[in-house]
Amino acid sequence: MERPAGCLPGLSGSLRNQIQSNLWLSPSLMSQSAEFAAPAPGHDRRILATAIAGALAMAIAMGLGRFFYTPVLPAMMAGLGLGPAEAGWIASANYVGYLLGAILAAYGWAEGIERKVALSGLVATALLLLAMGVSSNFVVLAAIRFLAGLASAFVMIFTSAIVLSHGLAAGKPWVQSSHFGGVGVGISLSAIMFGLIILADGGWRMAWIMAAVLAFASLAVVNRYLPQGVVRTGPARKEPPLTWTPALLALTIAYGIFGFGYIVTATFLVAIVRDGGGSSLFEAGVWLATGIAAAPSVAYWLPAVRRAGLVNVFAIGCLVEALGVAASVLVPLPAGPIIGGMLLGGTFIMVTAFGLQIGRQLATESPRRALALMTAAFGTGQIFGPVVAGYLADWTGTYTWASLAAAAGLLASSAIVLVFCKPRAA
Repeated sequence: MERPAGCLPGLSGSLRNQIQSNLWLSPSLMSQSAEFAAPAPGHDRRILATAIAGALAMAIAMGLGRFFYTPVLPAMMAGLGLGPAEAGWIASANYVGYLLGAILAAYGWAEGIERKVALSGLVATALLLLAMGVSSNFVVLAAIRFLAGLASAFVMIFTSAIVLSHGLAAGKPWVQSSHFGGVGVGISLSAIMFGLIILADGGWRMAWIMAAVLAFASLAVVNRYLPQGVVRTGPARKEPPLTWTPALLALTIAYGIFGFGYIVTATFLVAIVRDGGGSSLFEAGVWLATGIAAAPSVAYWLPAVRRAGLVNVFAIGCLVEALGVAASVLVPLPAGPIIGGMLLGGTFIMVTAFGLQIGRQLATESPRRALALMTAAFGTGQIFGPVVAGYLADWTGTYTWASLAAAAGLLASSAIVLVFCKPRAA
């Protein structure tokens, strides 16, 4: 929650204290926030409307603005004569924009105007989706994707600040899961739409244009139901300098490697289907399976957290995702890409979320600083992943070695966390 998730890497004042410190809390911990507000008549309906607005905002910004590039990519490559390396550079431009947006959001300039910034980002996302449908030049496409990454970061950060603060204050733990589940909802809706366009013999340009139409339609709902501002409680507290423990350093490295490992398949999965001889309709089906698995992923991993702990679940998630990434290229069609898509969708949002929560636990005095640096590491991995994979695919003529390199990265991330980040008995 296109971090296919993220964090709030540095909002200012009490907003940062409240939202960043509680962004990835489990339901059992978030339930403690019930003390902030007592239910009022119509309160549950307002929280439901807020959750819907948040999920739709994530669907637009991440499911469409960030990840719609994946299902459309094979047709774009064929129509514009792009090679894997060029496709990788265009993808990486989006992740550069996202990282820059996260950094810019850290300076507190949006304090009090979070809703305006979020809605502006959604409008920009819809317009940039439209621009992709009428552009052909490599540099222009990369610039559009860069701006789309910037916009999606603003939407992700400031919409999450609003929605999660209301869910936290109301003591509604399901708001967190539904909000980030919007990423999977957006992926699923875009896959269905893309399949319908294929059946109607529409091209890749029409796909981008229809994605823009879908984004504008969803934007109307978000504009209607997104609350006016953030619920603020408690005074601001300045964090001390971050203390780098071996465990926190290892986690940050592992988190960056995870960013590299997941994004290769998240970018090229549908291109892998095309390269293996799959039909365009099957490409849409694989992406649909990815979205369906992603939508409830945070929620259905929470019982495992209660039983095994965050570190073990993070490591298991990386392992499961590595199996999916490898299966996407080693298991023949149709099973391989479907397995890959479902395992990717079922893990990437969860690992992103729980990794940040581990970071909070390892940096209890300076959680915002830790999350910001972890986000930077994650973003750097995302930037390099598509470029490296694109060049490997150009060099070898297949996505196999690029995917296996990504799987190896995921295995390394899992191993690093298990070895260096396990809680030690007193």
